[in-house]
This record gives sequence, structure tokens and C-alpha cells, in this order.
Amino acid sequence: MDSEVLFEGRVVRLRRDTARLPNGKLASREVVEHPGGVCVLPLTADGTAYTVRQFRYPFGRIVEELPAGKLDGPAEPHREAALRELSEEIGAEPEEFIYLGELLASPGFSGEVLHMYLARGLRFGPQHLDPDEFLEVRKAPFAELYQRVMAGELTDAKTVACILKAKEYMSREAGGRV
Repeated sequence: MDSEVLFEGRVVRLRRDTARLPNGKLASREVVEHPGGVCVLPLTADGTAYTVRQFRYPFGRIVEELPAGKLDGPAEPHREAALRELSEEIGAEPEEFIYLGELLASPGFSGEVLHMYLARGLRFGPQHLDPDEFLEVRKAPFAELYQRVMAGELTDAKTVACILKAKEYMSREAGGRV
């Protein structure tokens, strides 16, 4: 089928494809290519979780979310990217790093895949923020973050999904007692 690149930027590429539908007809589809990303829930032994607050330009406001970032390229292993982002954003290195799965960010038009992790046994050092990264690190009990997700106060999709998946993981790990 035909494919035309409409835009090539620093983070994304936009193309228009001619796609064959299940009924055999042709249709135009616009696709945003993205290298993918990662999201990490940092959690200490006492149940303290770390988030970051940063200005998100498309929404014109500060958004609270878990440490996250994009892959440096589609070939970068997501585990390495997640460890890098955890170190950069909150200066942490985990003893235990548990993969919680992937999230298709917006499958109607984007190929972005986000990989989620739970980080425990944290050792802290300095942050290593990118030059264009301005964020505030926050701490809160994990139970509070979970309640804020359920109340609709935390709305970033990767943060919501990662917190819910971590809650289920820890509940199963504890035999259903979390």
C-alpha cells in the first residue's frame, strides 16, 4: 500500500497510509510514529511512592505523573530506558525492577507503546535532569496515589495504568491482602 510522510519532527513522524480494510476497500489512515516510552512506579519499603510534577505544554498546565520518558530510539531496550529515567528524574536505582506490561498509548492513530515498571529497594543519589527538563519530585503513600487515581485526581494515562497494575501485582503477591 502507499505511504506518504507528512511531517518528521524531533520526537514523532506523521505519515498517511492507504490501508486495505477487512472488507477489501481502501481507506486513508494517518499514523503518528513514536519510538515508545517507559513509566516507573518508585516505591520504598515503607510504602512511599514518588511522582513528578511538570508542565505539559499540550495541556498548558502542570501534570503530576510517575517518572517516565521516551525511548532514545525504537531499538533501545525499554528496561534500560526505564532505569535511565528513574535515575534522571528522581536519582534512584532499584534493587528490584518488576515489569508490569505495556500500554498502547492511543492505538487509533499512534504507534506509541509504553512499558511500565515497579521499582523497589531504592537507593538514592543525585538527579540527572535533561537540560530542557523542569520538574518537582513529590512523595506520598502509595495508598494515597491509588485513591487519587480512583477519585480522578491523577489523570495521566500511563500513571493511572501503572498504579492500577502495581496495586494488582502487590495484592497478588500478598495473597490478596493489599
